[in-house]
Amino acid sequence: MNIVQITPGAGKMFCGNCFRDNALVQVLRAKGHETLMVPLYLPLTLEEPDQSETTPIFFGGISVYLEQKSALFRKVPGWVTRMLASPRFLKLVEGRAGSTRPADVGELTLSMIRGEQGNQARELRELIDWLKTQPRLDVICLSNVLLVGLVRQIRAELGVPVVCMLQGEDDFLDALPMAQRETTWQVVAERAREADLLVAPSRYFADRMAARLGIAPERIQIVHNGINLENFEPADIPPRTPVLGYFARMCREKGLDVLVDAFLEIRRRGSIPNLRLHVGGGMGPSDAPFVKGLRRRLNSAGLETDVAFFENPDRAEKQAFLRGLSVFSVPARYSEAFGLYVIEALASGVPVVQPRHAAFPELIEATGGGVLCEAGNVGSLADAIEGLLKSPDQAREMGRIGRAAVRDRFSAERMADNMLAAWRSIPERGGVKGGAISV
Repeated sequence: MNIVQITPGAGKMFCGNCFRDNALVQVLRAKGHETLMVPLYLPLTLEEPDQSETTPIFFGGISVYLEQKSALFRKVPGWVTRMLASPRFLKLVEGRAGSTRPADVGELTLSMIRGEQGNQARELRELIDWLKTQPRLDVICLSNVLLVGLVRQIRAELGVPVVCMLQGEDDFLDALPMAQRETTWQVVAERAREADLLVAPSRYFADRMAARLGIAPERIQIVHNGINLENFEPADIPPRTPVLGYFARMCREKGLDVLVDAFLEIRRRGSIPNLRLHVGGGMGPSDAPFVKGLRRRLNSAGLETDVAFFENPDRAEKQAFLRGLSVFSVPARYSEAFGLYVIEALASGVPVVQPRHAAFPELIEATGGGVLCEAGNVGSLADAIEGLLKSPDQAREMGRIGRAAVRDRFSAERMADNMLAAWRSIPERGGVKGGAISV
């Protein structure tokens, strides 16, 4: 197949969707498919070779912002926007991506979702004109539903099926200012029905978004996310001192403060007096005050020497971090559509403890690699972690079972095979509007 994967860049921030899309494109190319990865807004920050490095960036973040703010800028020559979309200029603003809040970009989000009717219509025109220069395409895949404004014009001008992934966009949309929130959801639902196929990473999120978009659940294909399993290995010898680990963006939404509270509770109980806490993952400027506050709390409890933070590690450092854990948990507060970090921990043979909400029960059932606790309940989380730490043989067996399930069902190769099957199942006419998609 001849495939285009369109993925928004997150500047200097780590982005799970970027990791997933990059792994998908890498495997598709290895399988012999002509695949282009097209970045939008900002460069991609990745831990593996960048599959988009030879492709220009479209919808450059500087131009997208200025086109929203200035009618005059929408009329500047095209060479100006192309210059501003060069990596040299985008590097000037890429560090600000992590500080962007939904409350600040309501009008811009709505404009982007309106596609050819929005203030960034010229950017869409340039993307389509470039796609027309490529060999005949078989499918175009959009990384998330916030790009659904591209669908109508691409289908009309290129006559190519357009697939839209669903990847946890509901919380972002729900956090938009009230003035744009309802209208944005309405336009998203309207435009999503024009896609040839919608793909969700879990049954939980397929059902959730079907209800929000007014689409029958059976019209959304489920393709589990997958990871490149290379060098994800369990430790040869379990850590002598028990280590509780967290690896995700260091922010409140991911529940890092809840895990810190659970750690403090376990240490207060005294049942595992030497327990350590290791916290790893992405930390941008907007996360720093939150992390600083957590460090103060831990220091006040006299536990500063029992806690270590690993900020913005590379892939090898992440894998070494995971191998050093006894139990893993990211007690996310929001409606997580999947949770790649769960799969990465299990791929390292580490059992997980996750809240009984969002996609986590589905992942635990599919892998057998962990236990569930009550969402938002520090005591329940502490009990579950403590139970695994007190039964190390059971915990190691759970990690072994989870690792085997991940290697069988959640590899990047399995994800690519399932995605190819989903794309090939798209009806010649009708797509999502014409009936259920099945493989």
